[in-house]
Amino acid sequence: MARGTIGERLARLEAQKKTLQMRLGKQERAIDTRRKILIGALVLHRLEHAGGAPFARELAAWLRTELPKFLLRDADRSLFNDLLTPQGDDRASSDDTDDAGDHREASR
Repeated sequence: MARGTIGERLARLEAQKKTLQMRLGKQERAIDTRRKILIGALVLHRLEHAGGAPFARELAAWLRTELPKFLLRDADRSLFNDLLTPQGDDRASSDDTDDAGDHREASR
């Protein structure tokens, strides 16, 4: 089997390089997605299973403040209605909740 000219060999190597770079990019995106899923799962687990722990209340209040700024689409916000709605004593203890709701309405 003939090796081909140097130009042909370079072209094959460039094609292999491009293929490997695409594969690496896909692998990096998969790792990034997996990390995001695991962080999200941890946050949701803490919110659901921490009961009335101060950390869970603070985390919920922080999410009610930050999520409306981060989520730009109504469809995305609707996925987090349960987290964006103040619950029980959180409503009385956090003035930030009202600000988050105002921001959400203003950005529509």
